[in-house]
Amino acid sequence: MQTAYQIYKRKIFMRNTLVAAAGILLLLAALVVSMNTGYTKLIPSDTFRILFGGGTDAENLILYQFRLPRVILAAMAGAGLALSGCIIQDVTKNPLADPGLLGINAGAGLAVLLYVLFFGTATFLAVFTLPVLALAGAGMTSVLIYLLAFKKGEGTSPIRLILTGIAVQAGIFALTTVLVINLDETRFDFVAMWQAGSIWGSGWKYVLALLPWQMVLIPFVVYRSRVLDVLSLDSCAACGLGVDVEKEQRILLFCAVALAASCVAVSGNISFAGLIAPHMARRLVGPKHSVLLPVCALTGAVTVSAADTFARVIVQPSEIPTGIVTAVLGAPYFIWLLTRK
Repeated sequence: MQTAYQIYKRKIFMRNTLVAAAGILLLLAALVVSMNTGYTKLIPSDTFRILFGGGTDAENLILYQFRLPRVILAAMAGAGLALSGCIIQDVTKNPLADPGLLGINAGAGLAVLLYVLFFGTATFLAVFTLPVLALAGAGMTSVLIYLLAFKKGEGTSPIRLILTGIAVQAGIFALTTVLVINLDETRFDFVAMWQAGSIWGSGWKYVLALLPWQMVLIPFVVYRSRVLDVLSLDSCAACGLGVDVEKEQRILLFCAVALAASCVAVSGNISFAGLIAPHMARRLVGPKHSVLLPVCALTGAVTVSAADTFARVIVQPSEIPTGIVTAVLGAPYFIWLLTRK
């Protein structure tokens, strides 16, 4: 006969399984809708026909060279930013943390923009150097924010970390504006679109540039889910359980910064995706990270994919940056969290 605890565990397992299955179905639906959306109309039957080799040359060009890379990049960027936000929130014990709000995205973007503006991205190899440069920029920004927010005898409080991140982000955006103010119109437009969160790297080479980072970092972070469970406790309790708190925090924060930086290198400054998705995932499956992290990645992928689709259809035949849509959704939620926390 099953005990009450066993019945409870079974219910939790079934609920989490249903949530994960629903997340996968929602992501697939978002991808299909996104592939059908654009100036040239396609219906789902056309999309599946093209995917299975029955498309014309024009249809193959539209789907495989223009839409599919962007659809995949939006989902990958959403998953990476969501996981980055989840890790930062848990390690810093700050529910308001987000790679964009903390200035990490801005630091990564500054490094990428300096390279793109002065050297361009014409070569295939240059695309693969962008995530490395973004990581360097994000890492230096993270260290600067930590040093500015640190107070001797008190450490870093969550609200001081947020305010410092916002101030540093504003300074980086101002520096970016100074650097590009005398550039030609084409490059200036690129900078403006990047700052607004336009998924500019919509080609297969950008998918290949981002893929190795996510294939390494996401499984590693999920593997360390038990450490994240312990780190979410009080520091003394974590030490009592045999965890080297400072070492694990550094490792996980490096992973969070690397995930955010690699995504920013190809997607632009998409804000609030790393804030909204972790909170939605926690409400659905709870705080256990072995379940929370995969669901968080799914939630982020669905959110950014849906936002990118909406950004492409709201003012057709033109489009607005994806980051504007996520900001419209995320800013009110951030204010609500700020008033509560």
